[in-house]
Amino acid sequence: MKTVNKVLSSKVFLIICLIVLIPVVWIVAVKFEGNKPSIVIEEPSPYIGKVQSLSVTVSDPKSGVRKIWIGLVKDGTEKVLLKKDLPSAGIFRGGKDLKTSFNISIEPESLGVTDGKAMLRMVATDYSWRNWMRGNRTYLEKEVIIDTKPPNVNVLSKIHNVSQGGSGVVIYKLSEPCDNSGVVVGEDFFPGYSGYFKHKNVFMAFFALSYKQGPGTRMFVKAVDLAGNEAKAGFRYYIIKKIFKKVSIHISDKFLNWKMPDFNVVVSPDSKAPLVDKFLKVNREFRESNTKKLIEITSNSAGKLYWENSFLRFPNSARESSFADHRRYVYKHHVIDEEVHLGLDLASVAHSPVPAANNGKVVFTGYLGIYGNTVVIDHGFGLFSTYSHLSGFDVKEGQMVTRGEIIGHTDSTGLAGGDHLHYAMLVHNTFVNPVEWWDAAWIKNNITSKIKRIMSYN
Repeated sequence: MKTVNKVLSSKVFLIICLIVLIPVVWIVAVKFEGNKPSIVIEEPSPYIGKVQSLSVTVSDPKSGVRKIWIGLVKDGTEKVLLKKDLPSAGIFRGGKDLKTSFNISIEPESLGVTDGKAMLRMVATDYSWRNWMRGNRTYLEKEVIIDTKPPNVNVLSKIHNVSQGGSGVVIYKLSEPCDNSGVVVGEDFFPGYSGYFKHKNVFMAFFALSYKQGPGTRMFVKAVDLAGNEAKAGFRYYIIKKIFKKVSIHISDKFLNWKMPDFNVVVSPDSKAPLVDKFLKVNREFRESNTKKLIEITSNSAGKLYWENSFLRFPNSARESSFADHRRYVYKHHVIDEEVHLGLDLASVAHSPVPAANNGKVVFTGYLGIYGNTVVIDHGFGLFSTYSHLSGFDVKEGQMVTRGEIIGHTDSTGLAGGDHLHYAMLVHNTFVNPVEWWDAAWIKNNITSKIKRIMSYN
């Protein structure tokens, strides 16, 4: 009997121990957990400008976030940017917020903080029972540079005469490194490139006016430094107004029967003129999407100037159309559409070899809707040439080509009405008149003379 009682007593004692021990183990393992809170800065730029938005996320998935403190320290003086206590969900449940984010606006001038090196200091604690119930603590410091002054922009090139639909170059010097800089023309931005001149802060930006932009278009140089401070500088320019031709293109049934099967276009089954409706879709929608694709292809350019001298014209060719011709498409004596032709149509004998207009890098070879088989060459610093309606390709993407090297042969692929070359040029995202770049005198007066002048004292 005594043995049975002893066994029962031992079991009762063990149960009591387990009842006491399990909560103790849970408290030690859970409430005294030692993982520190996490602090993440979503915009970790080391620069703070006149107004800097700082996004901070604090998380503690086990105990919850208790406190967050953020300050800016400079010259021994501490400025509090954020001090926040977060609520508890109860002594045994920890904090209500396992993760929280803050957006802080830092304005050094209003805080009385001057430019120069400073320290961004952040402290976060959680609801762990460690450290006499004060929780785990994360301490984070990040060196920053206060910069509230915009860069100085000094335009080095002088007079800039630019035609509507034409090109130009601006050379300028910055007082400090900048995230981006370039020439603003209306709503368009043309980035500047460094590396051509000895001084690393001297930039060159090729820019353009679209065929729509005439006298009255605003132009200036803009620079944004690493702290986000923006500066603008005007330069002397004169815009030469141009009037572009209006031409009529007659669309025949023969042309429609020949070309429309090449395009996968669906029109209404109730259409009374399905081939015409297909043509309109191709001429409008395909033209728009294909042109956007070309602009996308030419959005990134090499930071090196590949080209030299004048651009080579397609040899022994006749010009069948001009840049920015305003075309009216006529079918059976009725105008059915109007579009603008953003290039030159050049005709020679069938399947003529097509040379690269200048040195550069092939950045695209492929079929491009209305343009058919197309090659795009990057000549550096935002300048591109395109060659369309080709029969195929004698070059491949990534290949370096030299002026006069054969890249393909003419044909009538795409929406071409006959064998010819559609040749176009773009400055960054803007189609320009290629005739200027064929002209050695124009290049000397408007481009290379400006470059040589800066080279002489740079």
